[in-house]
Amino acid sequence: MRLRTALLSVTALILIQGGAFGQASSDIASPGNVKTVSGQGDLILRGAKLYQRRCAACHSLDQNRIGPKHRGLYGRAAGSVADFRYSPALQRLNIIWTAETLDIWLKNPTAFAPGTAMGFRVTDPDDRKMIILYLKSVTDATDRPDQPPPH
Repeated sequence: MRLRTALLSVTALILIQGGAFGQASSDIASPGNVKTVSGQGDLILRGAKLYQRRCAACHSLDQNRIGPKHRGLYGRAAGSVADFRYSPALQRLNIIWTAETLDIWLKNPTAFAPGTAMGFRVTDPDDRKMIILYLKSVTDATDRPDQPPPH
């Protein structure tokens, strides 16, 4: 079981680092910030693929696009990327992005923060879980120097 988990984790890192998703590898994940949790390497890899297919049209890990950059999102206060212009709905949202808040957000952003510019939903709970695991895997406490690391 440990060997399988290790192989899946290494495979995920190779695919992510190799830019297998059509973007520069630094835009998907950097090796220093990808964390794998025992038994979750395959879910993180699937989450990376889902992120590329479902989120990358508007978001990037390291660059603001239509939506804000996502590296360091997990554990960060909503609406807090300094160089991104958020909708008033996100500026007023007083939450920290955790597995729970991200799940609610991705399920129905306009219900969670009425007036948000993001209307895209991820309706499948398993897809949301894998995307959230991926976002968590590319988050490091050093990404948020103004906030303590999440518990």
